[in-house]
Amino acid sequence: MNFSRYNAYRIMWVLVLFDLPTETKKQRSQATRFRKDLLDDGFTMFQFSIYLRHCPSKENADVHIRRVKKSLPQHGKVGIICITDKQFGQMEIFFSKQQTDLPSTPQQLELF
Repeated sequence: MNFSRYNAYRIMWVLVLFDLPTETKKQRSQATRFRKDLLDDGFTMFQFSIYLRHCPSKENADVHIRRVKKSLPQHGKVGIICITDKQFGQMEIFFSKQQTDLPSTPQQLELF
C-alpha cells in the first residue's frame, strides 16, 4: 500500500471561533490584537469571528493551537477545533442562498 505523507486524513484544518467583548477601548484593543495574532500566524478570516488555517499534519496543527492559546485575550469566549482535510472538504458553503466554493488549499511544497 502506497501511503502519502499528505493525504486527506492526515492534513488538518484548525478553526478558531470567538466572541470577544468590544465595549471598552481596552477590550477593542485586545480583540484587535487577537485577530492580528491569528493573521500573523497564517490564519485566514473565514467569517468575522471565525479564522482557519491549513496544516500539513496534526503535529503542525498542535503548534498553531498552542500559539493561539498563548495569545488568548483576557475576556471573551474562544473555541478551537481541529478537523481533517476530508471533513473540511465535505462542508457546504452558501452566500446569499448561492452555493460557493470552499477556501482554496495552500500549495504544499515537498523538499528533498
